[in-house]
Amino acid sequence: MTDDSQAPFFITCRDLSKVYRRGPAAITVLESLDLTVARGTFLALMGPSGSGKTTLLNLLAGIDRPSAGSLVVGGQDLTALSRRRLAAWRARHVGYIFQLYHLMPVLTAYENVELPLLLQSLSRRQRRERVLAALELVGLADRADHLPRQLSGGQEQRVAIARAIVADPELLVADEPTGDLDRVAAGQILDLLHDLRAEHGKTIVMVTHDPHAAERADIQLHLEKGRLVEAEALAARGASCA
Repeated sequence: MTDDSQAPFFITCRDLSKVYRRGPAAITVLESLDLTVARGTFLALMGPSGSGKTTLLNLLAGIDRPSAGSLVVGGQDLTALSRRRLAAWRARHVGYIFQLYHLMPVLTAYENVELPLLLQSLSRRQRRERVLAALELVGLADRADHLPRQLSGGQEQRVAIARAIVADPELLVADEPTGDLDRVAAGQILDLLHDLRAEHGKTIVMVTHDPHAAERADIQLHLEKGRLVEAEALAARGASCA
């Protein structure tokens, strides 16, 4: 991996395509997509169901692999990595935030947030410091011993965000993070994501159907049938599509 701290773009996709096969049929989900995203940008991906938003999110996060094209994230060419190395890269550099939280119901907030750190060579004390710092950052230090069923939906999502950031990843990817929340809780989550970008320099890519949520991002990009068809810059240059 190269040091891209001074590179103009954190994410660069060129001619990126993803094709799934179902028997003899080939289903093209993303087609010849070009995208660049500057470090520290909050990007919202919008578009109808089936447009390829979540597929693109999973490619950027190293969860899935492209069928063709190039994909560089944080100076790392993801297409050049084996599955094992890709998994190791993802664990270190990416935090994933889900719509439905995906918390373990039998574990406390503290234990849920600690899970990603169990894969790293850290002492118990080091893990504790990181977990408490993450919970403090999302405003839930006083809920560390609570089970998910003892928390509101907004609090559960904040635990999920704490889990996503506890390993201090460069990239946060969020798939409909406010889709299951009421307006007040959704606003709190969007405030938190905004602060993670503004105060901690995280690069954030969020999939959403909610135009109010998308308005909180620096950049809005729209997908239609696997192609980027529109871009609205809400701040100075941060992302572009072709």
